[in-house]
Amino acid sequence: MVKIKNQIVLLLILASSALVFGQNQEVLIYNPNADAFAQIAEAAKKAKAENKHILVQVGGNWCSWCIRLHKFYSEDTQLDSALKANYVPVLLNYSKENKNEAILATFGFPQRFGFPVLLILDSNGNRIHTQSSVYLEEGKGYNKDKLLGFFRDWSPAALNPDNYQKKK
Repeated sequence: MVKIKNQIVLLLILASSALVFGQNQEVLIYNPNADAFAQIAEAAKKAKAENKHILVQVGGNWCSWCIRLHKFYSEDTQLDSALKANYVPVLLNYSKENKNEAILATFGFPQRFGFPVLLILDSNGNRIHTQSSVYLEEGKGYNKDKLLGFFRDWSPAALNPDNYQKKK
């Protein structure tokens, strides 16, 4: 009887380990080997051609909140549409394998806010805004209205001075 209980416990441990390791493999959204400067340059080229800004999500595959945020706006059709209408998205890796410190220094060290952290860049790759994702959270996830507002408030149209000129 004891032998059977031990076998069951061992089986449960192995099964839970397989689940944990299997989940980690499924959420590899950041590429630690990517050239962040090249990622931004490519995004800037596309943003310029499409009259968009660049949304950089800085984080890593080790960060559950980073994975959660990416999944949240990727799987919600309204958020995904708002993002794609105004931004070229970039996932910029920050991990023990590659902290991308050189490029993050050019953006004012956004890692100081924790992860994930969002950067809004213009179509030339210049930083417009740094956003701590803490202000977009709600409970154990993110708030859709706050995220939609963030996408709207930093869009190219929102920052276009012509949209604030008095009509004569």
